[in-house]
Amino acid sequence: MTGHAMTSTPERPDVWTGGEAMGLLLASGARTLRRADGFVRGVAGSESNVAVGLARLGHRVAFGGRVGADSVGGWVRDTLRAEGVGLDGLITDPALPTGILLRDSPLAGPVSVSYYRSGSAGAAVDAGDVPADTVSGARAVFLSGITPMLSVGAARFTDRVLGVAADAGVPVFFDPNVRLRLAGRDNWRSAIGSCLDRVDTLLIGRDELDLLGLPGDPAKLLSARLKTVVVKCGADGATAATADGTVHAPASPAPLVDPVGAGDAFCAGWISAWLRRKPLPDALREANAVAAFVVAAVTDIAGLPTSEERDWAMRKDRTDVDR
Repeated sequence: MTGHAMTSTPERPDVWTGGEAMGLLLASGARTLRRADGFVRGVAGSESNVAVGLARLGHRVAFGGRVGADSVGGWVRDTLRAEGVGLDGLITDPALPTGILLRDSPLAGPVSVSYYRSGSAGAAVDAGDVPADTVSGARAVFLSGITPMLSVGAARFTDRVLGVAADAGVPVFFDPNVRLRLAGRDNWRSAIGSCLDRVDTLLIGRDELDLLGLPGDPAKLLSARLKTVVVKCGADGATAATADGTVHAPASPAPLVDPVGAGDAFCAGWISAWLRRKPLPDALREANAVAAFVVAAVTDIAGLPTSEERDWAMRKDRTDVDR
């Protein structure tokens, strides 16, 4: 009897996302970077944070980009793989290093961040790195505004993703995630403005609306393509606008341990709710609940909840939603 090797077709991902994934070193003991004598290791990056968040919530996620052929790239890969994130589209660059982010989260005072990403593998992505078949086969795509600001090639990478998604009719979720250390306000306004008519859902911080010269009323941003605008308001909760109206939900209560990563967690919670066809008020509550888990734990991803933990929080926190 002749045996035949069995082949299987990879499952369609719920979400494809891609961009920069860096090694994170977080000053331990709530010390400032300047006085740190130890660090907690982790992974950072808007898109990789969202990828882990969605994977923890039980979704199939594929991640693309570049890391170096170094130890930091290895720990990025190991971390994402252990979380169940698909890495077929994550390229190992033999010539460039993986970026590193150093930061703190002191009990009092602002968070300090030092980026070592110039000339990194993550910033060297280009249009040819986009796995078009995977992107076009996903149920949704998530991108942040950070990626196109990393380099000219990274801007082409983002443009290619948006083009593939549009051709395949794949909905795009977009978070500007403005970081003025990357570029000036005018550059951000130009880059984000060129993306708004190419995305289906905008997930934006309240302070970013003014910074980008956008109207404070999210309903005024809606268009034929941009059907949902969600404004993240931190401790004041979040507001979502669609053609059916505007909904607001207060934040879920949580002790503030480390605020970094809460916006990415919110995005993961929102996209998960969308994938599961949750009504707008429930989606806001779920996204707020996922973000609350993250601010209560150190590092960008340690606090990201499982679906069971999220559901527990939803039962426990019956905050009202205002229409």
